[in-house]
Amino acid sequence: MAVTATTPATRPQAATSRTGAAPVTAALVLLVVALALVDITQGTAAVGAPEVWKALTGRADPADASVVIASRLPRMTAGLLVGAVLGIAGAALQAVSRNVLASPDTLAVNAGSYLALGLTAAFGLSLPLFASSAIAFAGGLAAAAVVLALSGLGAGTVRLVLAGSALTLGLTAVTEGLLLLFPRQTEGLYQWNQGSIAQNGFDGVLQMAPIAVLGLAGLLLLARRVDALALGDDAARGLGVPVRATRVIAVVLAALLSTAAVTLAGPIGFVGLCAPALVRPLARRFRGFTRSRGFLPVAGLTGAALVLGSDVLLRAVVPADIAVAVPTGVVTSLVGAVFLIAMATRVRDTAGATAAERLRIRSRTRFLTTTAVLVAVAVGVTLAGVLLGDSKLLLGDVANWAQGQAGRTVTFVLDTRVPRVLAALFAGGALALAGTLVQAVTRNPLAEPGILGVSGGAALGAVLLVTTVPLAGGWGMAGAAFVGAAVSSVLVFGLAARGGFRQNRLVLVGFGVATGAAALISLLIILTDPFNATKALTWLSGSTYGRTLPDVAPLAAVLAVGVAVAVARRAELDLVSLDEDTPRLLGLGLGRARLGFLALAVLLSATAVAAAGTIGFVGLVAPHAARALVGRRHARVVPVAVLLGAVLVCTADLVGRTVIAPAQLGAGLMTAVIGTPYFLYLLIRSRG
Repeated sequence: MAVTATTPATRPQAATSRTGAAPVTAALVLLVVALALVDITQGTAAVGAPEVWKALTGRADPADASVVIASRLPRMTAGLLVGAVLGIAGAALQAVSRNVLASPDTLAVNAGSYLALGLTAAFGLSLPLFASSAIAFAGGLAAAAVVLALSGLGAGTVRLVLAGSALTLGLTAVTEGLLLLFPRQTEGLYQWNQGSIAQNGFDGVLQMAPIAVLGLAGLLLLARRVDALALGDDAARGLGVPVRATRVIAVVLAALLSTAAVTLAGPIGFVGLCAPALVRPLARRFRGFTRSRGFLPVAGLTGAALVLGSDVLLRAVVPADIAVAVPTGVVTSLVGAVFLIAMATRVRDTAGATAAERLRIRSRTRFLTTTAVLVAVAVGVTLAGVLLGDSKLLLGDVANWAQGQAGRTVTFVLDTRVPRVLAALFAGGALALAGTLVQAVTRNPLAEPGILGVSGGAALGAVLLVTTVPLAGGWGMAGAAFVGAAVSSVLVFGLAARGGFRQNRLVLVGFGVATGAAALISLLIILTDPFNATKALTWLSGSTYGRTLPDVAPLAAVLAVGVAVAVARRAELDLVSLDEDTPRLLGLGLGRARLGFLALAVLLSATAVAAAGTIGFVGLVAPHAARALVGRRHARVVPVAVLLGAVLVCTADLVGRTVIAPAQLGAGLMTAVIGTPYFLYLLIRSRG
């Protein structure tokens, strides 16, 4: 994969004004103060501005004073602290990585902390806040180190986002598995992961404030060295700056700040990304913000304004009794998703479409042998899926069930198990075919419906129907998922098409849409069913639980049509995947062909999500493995990829519901655990 070097993140080339930084800073301070004052007056209790003033001056009713002192002031203070440290951490990470998209979110810091705390809770360890912070720090720092090592400092935006999002998916899958396996020990961890600045008293704020001060002081002391890094590694070394040590220390301090915020309020998404980006235009105009000692505090102020502004906006728009259930992190994630998409459309994308992979010629015998082996494996996995589970059956039981002669118990087991196996098989095949089509059309080997937000849009449509029409059937779910996938696809592919599907823009827009869809799903579930976190986890983990034959029927029909179309149009797929010129020279309508294949991929992804929830990485892993096995001709890639996808998801579903029976893990969680290492391997291999 080709990547582009980004411009230095915090060093504008020319600041036009020597003055003006102080008035701008003062205006930001006033804005933060105004938001803080408004935030104190908002809440579920009937305590308005007059009561708040009386409480602050010691003249209020004891009940009103209790609300202000124990709840609202700590919430406002937490918002200030969390926003400030996240803004500073994001600015520091962007400076040392020279990447405008580096932040605690894209470096998987939050996911690492989430897993570390999940492991602690699963083992039954109950630790004080300070000790929990240390464990979260270790997890977040380890995740950031992995992402930076994989992406390479200053290497480009796409690799960083891909490495961070892949690691986030994998770590989150493991953590959610822990939540499902140890629901009692990890109670409350899911709600914590949504991110909320609500506090009971000042204890948490007072414990985290010294860590924030320590991190900020360290970064300010390091500011001169960080500034030197903007000149380039060689120039910085020429000035006597230890480049590697400076970067390591800065990343550690930024992770420390992020961890303080995560421990106090859970992950508050995208503040670390948005705050420095909002300050950067100011730095182009005012010289006082060009250096880190001016930039970092202003980024902190902007972060505080973002968090408090989101909290104020939420409580102003949504009734107070409902707003209290909506975590601030959901709102900031929505804002951040929009921001990310806007940035993606403006970032100069010089990477271009990826060059075609080296043409591999495989023999017909190899293709036939591979197909035969995969068919045998698929049959074996299917039989194992039908026979194994919390109740083990024999082939004779299945034969009797098929003839309507089985006993009541066997009939019940197979009536519930067979649709699950079929849903896993068909969903895997559909996602693999969708990934094959998307990678061919975009000529991007790292593109797949999950990463590009198509699956997220489908999940949003399906969850919207589930939460509003609980009795919706399989066809209704498929239709809702298709609408959601179509909307997200129009947004992603429409914006990416302006640059000829260049990989930077495509991936970044897709990542933004996926993030926004995930935030909307969380918001939807919280607003409609706030006490059923297990329902959300089960759905989002990609579970086949409770599927019936009518649920699977739309998926089977769409998969059959998709395979038929892909095989019939295999020559067009080969041409579209080559380059821009060859199809046109041969008279192929490139735009029409692309649109048709993308529409088919969206339909396949949507029906798969409707039948089996969100399952990631299948659309990435299966086409790659198929091309490695049988070459690049789609006449061979399509059937092999479909078989591989079916086997992968069916195996994941079987393992998830048998290894720890009677407890179960969703197929989506298992495929994420399997797919994340493979995806990271592809990133490492594509460095050259």
